[in-house]
Amino acid sequence: MKIKSKNKRKKASIGKEYVIVAYLFVAIFVALIGYVAYFNYELADNLLASSNNTRQDAQEERIVRGSILSADGKVLAKTEVDGEGLEFRVYPQNNIFAHVVGYSNKGKSGLEAVANKDLLTSSETIIERVRQDIKEEKRNGDTVVTTLDARLQTVAYNALGGYNGSIVVMEAQTGKVLAMVSKPDFDPNGLPYIWNQIVDDKSNSQLLNRATQGMYPPGSTLKVVTALAYIKEHEGIDGFHYNCTGKLTIGEHTLRCYNNTAHGELDFTSAFARSCNGAFAQMGADLGWSKLKSTAEEMLFNESLPLTLPYYQSRFTLDNGSGVPLTMQTAIGQGNTLTTPIHMAMIAAAIANDGEAMKPYFIDHIENAAGDTTKTYKPSKHKTLMTTKESQILAQLMHDVVTQGTATALNDNAYSVAGKTGTADHADMLGPAHSWFIGYSNGGDTDIVVSIIAEASVSTGEYSVAVPIAQKIFDTYYYEMNE
Repeated sequence: MKIKSKNKRKKASIGKEYVIVAYLFVAIFVALIGYVAYFNYELADNLLASSNNTRQDAQEERIVRGSILSADGKVLAKTEVDGEGLEFRVYPQNNIFAHVVGYSNKGKSGLEAVANKDLLTSSETIIERVRQDIKEEKRNGDTVVTTLDARLQTVAYNALGGYNGSIVVMEAQTGKVLAMVSKPDFDPNGLPYIWNQIVDDKSNSQLLNRATQGMYPPGSTLKVVTALAYIKEHEGIDGFHYNCTGKLTIGEHTLRCYNNTAHGELDFTSAFARSCNGAFAQMGADLGWSKLKSTAEEMLFNESLPLTLPYYQSRFTLDNGSGVPLTMQTAIGQGNTLTTPIHMAMIAAAIANDGEAMKPYFIDHIENAAGDTTKTYKPSKHKTLMTTKESQILAQLMHDVVTQGTATALNDNAYSVAGKTGTADHADMLGPAHSWFIGYSNGGDTDIVVSIIAEASVSTGEYSVAVPIAQKIFDTYYYEMNE
């Protein structure tokens, strides 16, 4: 009886080992299936966009790289063939879309990289494929139709003029990017001939897309974040009072208002509209670094952004060792805080959209060579940045900036505008400051958001360069494009 009992236990033990091994193989199989799915849906496009991927070369031997179009039908990139049968990429708009569309003749950048898989995919009919095979012709790659509007892009490009900087225009409720300008720029048609010159010039960073990779002190546009921290702490703005004498001294640190302006008696609305540094520095000191930082991080600072184009993450670095002077500076958008124009556009868009931040996107749909749509992109929510009530308070504050504050040049139009100006000192504290404007207009079914920075454009005593640029963009959108 004991021998039989031992045999039973031995068989049971062996059975358990088989079960464990079976579960282990099932787990490995499920993990493999999961990785294959993850690769196909998450990594494949990035791998195809990589300049180190040799599979691209094989695709380009069989398929003519597809075209890139604007939303209003302008050709932004196409492939042509010369008299010797050699293919070359052409960018009919020259410098205007340089960074957002990118290039494909010295590696790949911009949408040329993001949409590489689609541009090297042929979705032509079977009959057309058979015909091409018989004639030994290359197949035609699909066409990428972007969300970019050529008219708006051109106006934004010209409005920025000779200033370095960036402009982003997008729809608040959808995240659809309508324009993205970065300067200094380059002509992608001539890039192969000036490549070494551009790469060796470290001062201009012409290849850098400043809209997504330009890291700037936000200046007074960050007062939107400081205001939100105050609203969260006090459940509104009622009861706020500050007497501005043109400067604020706490301990041994003195901070001055722009142009040493003494704003006098202020409530919260007038402090925000007139962008009083003293009021917001005091506010920051009272709130403390922790509340400022937590609010900033809720507004996507120190976080990844839902972008397909390469970007840098905005930086908000206050901590327990920062001290009151740095907290004061940070509360008015100076200190060590750095952000990108696309990030500030997302913040303004969330305020316009009841607190909801949408994912910015650049591609509307994909077409085959016959013009049939094969893939469509839809708006997608990213994150709730604030409550509806909080967004409504900020929206009213930004509206008052236009009606009675630092952006009155945007008042009295057929459309309404809400915004925030900013003047940001940077590394060269003695030189001209950066000029910022973030805001949105509401003249129809969709709010459009603009985020503008004109580098080193404002000298002491001068006013915003970014506001007139915004005016040109809004006017084009409402008076010309919607006629």
